[in-house]
Amino acid sequence: MTTPLDRRAVLGGARRIVVKIGSGVLASHARGINTRRIGLLARECAALAADGYQLAIVSSGAIASGLAPLGLRERPKSIPLKQAAAAVGQSRLMWAYERAFGRHGRHVAQILLTADDLANRRRFLNARHTLLTLLDLGVIPIINENDTVAVDEIKFGDNDTLASLVIGLIDARVLAILSDVDGLYTRDPRLHPNATRLTEVARVTPEIERTAGGSSAAEGTGGMASKVGAAKRVAAYGASTLILDGRRSGVLTRALGGEPVGTMFFPRPERLNSRQHWIAHAVRVSGTLWLDAGAVHAVVQGKKSLLPSGITKVSGEFHAGDAVACVDPHGHTVARGLVNYGSAEVARIQGVKTSEIAKRLGYKYYDEVIHRDNLVNVSDRSDHD
Repeated sequence: MTTPLDRRAVLGGARRIVVKIGSGVLASHARGINTRRIGLLARECAALAADGYQLAIVSSGAIASGLAPLGLRERPKSIPLKQAAAAVGQSRLMWAYERAFGRHGRHVAQILLTADDLANRRRFLNARHTLLTLLDLGVIPIINENDTVAVDEIKFGDNDTLASLVIGLIDARVLAILSDVDGLYTRDPRLHPNATRLTEVARVTPEIERTAGGSSAAEGTGGMASKVGAAKRVAAYGASTLILDGRRSGVLTRALGGEPVGTMFFPRPERLNSRQHWIAHAVRVSGTLWLDAGAVHAVVQGKKSLLPSGITKVSGEFHAGDAVACVDPHGHTVARGLVNYGSAEVARIQGVKTSEIAKRLGYKYYDEVIHRDNLVNVSDRSDHD
């Protein structure tokens, strides 16, 4: 019998992989694209594909690749300049990938996404069908945020977040984050030489999250905190995360083979399905429902639908079908779900029994404010376990 922290057992059956490559691995404002490193990564990924793996690459580096051609000496702070740099850099980045994979007989495809593309269920499914078709054809998708049109309201924030959502998008089993550090350390190793690397993380706890600091990279946006956050989302889907030093040749192959390189985050045993993962992490929340203690217990521990009797307060403006957060009496989010009624309707029926919905509204579409099938528990707090 395998132990819960048996790398080889967990990774052995994984054949669909998302590989996220950070800006610090691929490019810099001083040198532009590192074509040699892209070539090495393409050779390794092509070899894995030949061995039966299906790989989708989430690639940073577009903005960093566009700085030098525009004469910019540092990463711009304004959105228009970032968009301009991305517009110039994205084509250069894709051309580098196309040449590198072409040497090994592999075709690549460019996929640019915004958060809105994944928040909208129809567009989410369209993207899913396209990506799965590409993988079945042996094509390697190169995915990036559509920085040329994305603004704060529709941004993922960083490519670690995007990569963690792609896991659910294509039903992958492993997220490999290739960075300029070789894993999660007890402290930032660039500031504390005596810090030790955590080779395995069974579960992302608040203590683990506290060990992750902000970004210290000049080329990118995602620091260790975003990587740990991505690992937590991926674990909820029942998949694993590897944080590896992408500057080391062959590290991805070694990690997938079970060698103790980098840091491996293990999957949660109670995995979410693709739709649940979409509700929990991809959909933007439009409002908040405050629940009493009984409703929290029913939703979290009893895994029941949310009835109007357990709602004590409604905030935000939303419509039927929108996503809302469900919080406990202390304001901690315990679940997310898609509502059957709009905010004005919920405000009128909050606290009442199901039998009284028609009396309050003059009609009744559903007994539940959120049906169990559209409700996902998201709390890791011990008092709700």
